[in-house]
Amino acid sequence: MFKTIKKTALIAGCLAALGAATSAQAANWLALQGTERAGAAPRAKVWGFIQPEYVSTDGTLLKAGAFAGQPAIFNQMRPDLKTNEGFNMIRARVGVRGTGFPPDSRVNYFFLVEYGNNGITRQGGGNARITDASVTLSYFPAARFRIGTFKTPGSEEGLQAIHVFDYINFTNAVNGLLLERFFDGNGNTTAGNGTGCPLGATASSCANRPNGPVGAFRDTGIQMFQIFKNGDWEHSYAIMIGNGNGITRGDNDDNRETYLYWSSERVYGGKGPRRKGWKLYAWHQSGKRTLTGAGGTGGAGVYDRTRYGIGSTYRKGRLHANFEYIKADGMIFNGTDGAAVAGAINNGGNGIASFNVATSGEANGWYVDFGYHLTPKWEVDVRYDVYNRLTDSPSDERQFTTLTLGTQYFFNKKSRLIINYEFRDAEAPNLASSATPNVILSGMDDRLSAQLLIVF
Repeated sequence: MFKTIKKTALIAGCLAALGAATSAQAANWLALQGTERAGAAPRAKVWGFIQPEYVSTDGTLLKAGAFAGQPAIFNQMRPDLKTNEGFNMIRARVGVRGTGFPPDSRVNYFFLVEYGNNGITRQGGGNARITDASVTLSYFPAARFRIGTFKTPGSEEGLQAIHVFDYINFTNAVNGLLLERFFDGNGNTTAGNGTGCPLGATASSCANRPNGPVGAFRDTGIQMFQIFKNGDWEHSYAIMIGNGNGITRGDNDDNRETYLYWSSERVYGGKGPRRKGWKLYAWHQSGKRTLTGAGGTGGAGVYDRTRYGIGSTYRKGRLHANFEYIKADGMIFNGTDGAAVAGAINNGGNGIASFNVATSGEANGWYVDFGYHLTPKWEVDVRYDVYNRLTDSPSDERQFTTLTLGTQYFFNKKSRLIINYEFRDAEAPNLASSATPNVILSGMDDRLSAQLLIVF
């Protein structure tokens, strides 16, 4: 821990030389989510948004394996995984932000609560969760400091505000590698065989499930960041030290997560989250995860986890485009046994499906997307994303590809309708097409989603 703090202080000292540069208050994700404009922020501004949605797949059942004939987890509707189509209030968030008491533009706060039905609220009980609670101090020209729980600097898809996201679902790589689930074990002990969970044990006691909310691209810690303007260019950096244990949890070990981020953007004009510009960025995350192996799920120990990526965003006129490449090493979320819903009993009655984690696996992925405003109110979008999971193990490698066709209708600046149709495909590229994993994956359905977004 002290080595990390010392390293951070050294970097801060180097960055102090930039203090002569002009600090910018223009639109930037690091500033937008927790930093108010000097002299323009109220003591308290209440805001929020709701996102009701409809999702549908064909509900194709598993075609092979120990759970054949049962629901396939990839064809079920999030987050309950109990049906293949229906309506859901996926997000309902209410927050308050502003300056300190008494008013001081150099002290900002940001607070946000989730009431929707999703991976934040459904895991671990309860129907409301605090997702953000932070204070930002802007007293120094070369560095601001944010303390609390907030979004971590990293992938553009995760860092950006969800209410301006152009699609309904995250890309496969971001969902699998960065939307972190936290477990007690790795899920590799076979339930019901007498070695992990005893014969006759219940699904609820043996299935390896998340031990709380998803990480939601957030962590608790301290971040040093700043934005510098140089002509038409805006340069940003962020260095964060966090617990590496997501939200609504304290630290579960003595290890810390380190986050590094840099972006350089040519600003064309505008303001707010849809400002016009061309941005290049890079990020890196590294830390450790501790598993207890509780519940007979195996894997007790401490494991390295690393994520990094590069990307570019472009928005000008009627066009916007994005590209990002992501690489991962360690703690790879590896789906469930036989693609069954966690907790399902296999057809032999002696096995329980669990979520699995490859503690030392490798993976990578990328995505590219384009959007075009046909009219001021109507936009069309297309995205292609690829996720290569467990690339270091030929027999376990899986490749997921999705082509998403979308459209958005903007009722006004704060309300829009989003419709997506996803052509989804998956395979075990190193196995024969007749192998059980490929037979299972051949049953992955396309997915239709529609979502209404209202910001208040």
